[in-house]
Amino acid sequence: MGLINEPKTKRGMETLNKICKSAEQLFSEKGYFETSIVDIAQKSEVAQGTIYIYFKDKKSIFRYLVKYLGQDLRQEIKNETKIKTSRYNQEYVGLKTFLNFVGEHIGIFKIIWQAQFVDMELFKEYYEEFSKSYIKGIERAQENDEMRKIDSEVLSYCFIGIANFIALKYIVFDNESDYNDIVESAMDFIKNGAFSNE
Repeated sequence: MGLINEPKTKRGMETLNKICKSAEQLFSEKGYFETSIVDIAQKSEVAQGTIYIYFKDKKSIFRYLVKYLGQDLRQEIKNETKIKTSRYNQEYVGLKTFLNFVGEHIGIFKIIWQAQFVDMELFKEYYEEFSKSYIKGIERAQENDEMRKIDSEVLSYCFIGIANFIALKYIVFDNESDYNDIVESAMDFIKNGAFSNE
């Protein structure tokens, strides 16, 4: 058994989704270390043994949430940006999509940040996957003279850092729900820099 034993029926998938949703909420609110399998079972309204049909332990649930549900975010960004022709517009829409996703799935965002304390390799892998996707787009834009030829990996982590810390400040800390002005300011910085008057 890997991270999950895939359900073979619609009812099984519904049960799995219920377990995952409950675990996401509990990990987000209480933290990984303060959440038990019993807590997840009670919140999911399933027997404790039912959880073990799908997952071998609590860490497998956590890893599943980070690794596979995090893919939903990357896929959503990809879907929203693929129709944009310029790299700048892709970046603009990508940042907006990221913030909207985090606003709707704040539990996943909090869980990813916890991963550095639960499973450092998983945390590293999560951001490396994001970086790989970014690097491809950056290098295409550099070849098309849309972006300066700065190290593409460094740039990828700059963009990731901007998005993550904006989400942390305005969604997690301040509970904002309108990101338009925030995206405009961030994209102004990305396009023109902080030292344009120097």
